[in-house]
Amino acid sequence: MSRLWVRFTLAFVAVSLLTAGLVAGLTAWNASRQFRGYLVEPVVLLRGGIAQVLEAYYEQNGSWEGVDQLVAFWRERAQRRRFGRALFPRGITLLIADPNGRIVFDERADAVGKFIPPEDISRALPILVNNEVKGYVLASALPPQVLEQPEQRFLSELQRSIFLAAGTSAVAGTLLGVWFSRSLARPLSALSHAAHAFARADWRSRVPAEQISNVAELRDLALAFNHMADSLQRAEVQRRNLMADIAHELRTPLSVMQGLLRAILDGVHPLTLKEVAAVYDETRLLSRLVDDVRTLSLAEAQQLPLTLQPIDARALIHRTVAHFAALADAQGVTLAAATSDQPLLVCADPDRLEQVLRNLVTNAIRHTPAGGRVTLSAVQIEDEVRLTVEDTGEGIAPEDLPFVFDRFYRGDKSRARSSGGAGLGLAIAKSLVEAMKGRIGVETTLGAGSRFWVVLPASK
Repeated sequence: MSRLWVRFTLAFVAVSLLTAGLVAGLTAWNASRQFRGYLVEPVVLLRGGIAQVLEAYYEQNGSWEGVDQLVAFWRERAQRRRFGRALFPRGITLLIADPNGRIVFDERADAVGKFIPPEDISRALPILVNNEVKGYVLASALPPQVLEQPEQRFLSELQRSIFLAAGTSAVAGTLLGVWFSRSLARPLSALSHAAHAFARADWRSRVPAEQISNVAELRDLALAFNHMADSLQRAEVQRRNLMADIAHELRTPLSVMQGLLRAILDGVHPLTLKEVAAVYDETRLLSRLVDDVRTLSLAEAQQLPLTLQPIDARALIHRTVAHFAALADAQGVTLAAATSDQPLLVCADPDRLEQVLRNLVTNAIRHTPAGGRVTLSAVQIEDEVRLTVEDTGEGIAPEDLPFVFDRFYRGDKSRARSSGGAGLGLAIAKSLVEAMKGRIGVETTLGAGSRFWVVLPASK
């Protein structure tokens, strides 16, 4: 009873039976009422030959005198045996009038001598003798309580057909309900199995494509689950990689310090300022790595304190170029700024935005060979300011492009120190930009260079 498809099936059965029962009952009742009413319609009542009998009577007598005796005669014969019932069915009353509409015979009441109302003349059957109207006959009756055998047999067959059709419809509706409820519950069951498997750390569990329903809501739900599973699987892989990467990044400087200190203790190297400076450099590397991890964690958790204020992006770019001028000259790289003379005010945290630009410029100089060029620019587009760091370096391989902003990701799979830092610079830049309500992205051509861009709200 607790299964969804069982409840859907019971609901379809209840609705089908209720609907079929109501339709059959109302149709049978209305058919009986309409049929009984049809039997007493004037045209139907008079179709049995009353008009021909009255025409013959008038043609023989030349008037309507004594017509009451004619009606009484046929009434008596109709009551004694079935002969005559077609002319005078049980329960009907006759009214006969002359050509002027004056009543000459009334079987219902004493209305002789009165005139037929105009609205009743249209329902009356004219009595024609030699193509001349010699009178009118009206027939009326209440629907009979007890039908004759032919009429009762016809009505019974009609009602039986109605209930048979209703029963067939109910069965068809029930079968259709079972099929529909099963087809509706099957993708939900597949989704439930996938969710339970995912909860057991089966990160590969997905809703199979062949079990995704054609119903829009269920299809969207299954696709959303698969998308969520993909995201969670990536997050789990990143979490595992993060622990491994942190351990790797910490192991290298620790190993260097441990080796240096062991060499000093063993007397291999004398305790000089040079050896102390080497150990100190490794502690600075550790400290910078810890600070980067802490900054990244705070930014991703939206706990990083920010002071958003108007900043002149043009001045910030020129300041960044001046800061990295010596490093660029040492690498043989041309570092330049391409900005307008007008201030470009952007809404951001000055220290964090400068940190983003420094990370991007450091990355650009590192991957640009001697003789290359790194250009910083800024431009306002409607209510946003776009800052760009463009280089003429080796570019980024297509297979690496989707992961350049991931933590600890570096294109050099050997993770050699010569290839760069710990791999947190771009991840930190992305988190800081998003924390300031902005966007960051990259465009690259392998062998021709890369263009990193940052879009932030313009200051109002």
